[in-house]
Amino acid sequence: MRQFRKVDFFLIEVQHGLDTMLHQFLGRHISPGKSRINPELTPTEIKVSQGCMRVNHTGEVCAQALYRGQALATGNAELKSHLHQAATEEVDHLLWCHERLNELNTKVSYLNPIWYTFSFLLGYLSAKKNDSLSLGFVEETEKQVLEHLQNHQQFLSPQDHKSRAIISVMQEDEARHAKNAHALGAVELSSLMKSIMKVQARVMIQLAYVI
Repeated sequence: MRQFRKVDFFLIEVQHGLDTMLHQFLGRHISPGKSRINPELTPTEIKVSQGCMRVNHTGEVCAQALYRGQALATGNAELKSHLHQAATEEVDHLLWCHERLNELNTKVSYLNPIWYTFSFLLGYLSAKKNDSLSLGFVEETEKQVLEHLQNHQQFLSPQDHKSRAIISVMQEDEARHAKNAHALGAVELSSLMKSIMKVQARVMIQLAYVI
C-alpha cells in the first residue's frame, strides 16, 4: 500500500479547495427548497435574498476549509474522521446555497478563495495547538452561524419559501455540529477570542453580501 507523504496530503487539500470553489461535489440530499414554489418577489426582496444566500454560501465555503484544516493538523484518528464527516455533511449546504443563487440569477462571492484560505489556516493552526481548542473553534463558529441564520430568517421576505426552507434545515444541522463538538471535548473560548471571531464574521458578512 502506498504511503502518503506530506506533499500528497497538501495536494489533496489544494484539490479539495478547488473543488469547493467549482462545486465539483455530489450532494447527498436534494435541496429543501426544490419542492417549494418559486416565489414572486419584488426587486428589493430579490436583492435581500441574493445577499443573504451569498453570505450563507460563503459561510459554507469557510466551513469546508475550517474542518479540512483541522483534520489535516490533528493526530487523533477518531477526530480526523469526525471532521471529514462533518465537512461531507456541509457539502449539501454548499450546493443548496449555490443552487439557490443560480435561481436568483446572481453570483457567489468573488472573495471566496480568500475566505477559504483564511479559514483553512485558522483550522490548521488551532488543531496544531490542541484538539480541545480546535473543537472549541468549531462549537463557537457553529453557534455564531446559527445566530446569523436566525437573522436571515427575519430579513428574508415571508414569500421566499425556497430560501427559508434551505436555511431552516441548515439551522438544524449546524446546531447538531455544535453539540457534537462539545461532546467531543471542546473548550469554551475566551471572551476576547469570541469577540474577535464576531468582528471577523461581521466583516465577511458585509463583504460577501455585495461582493
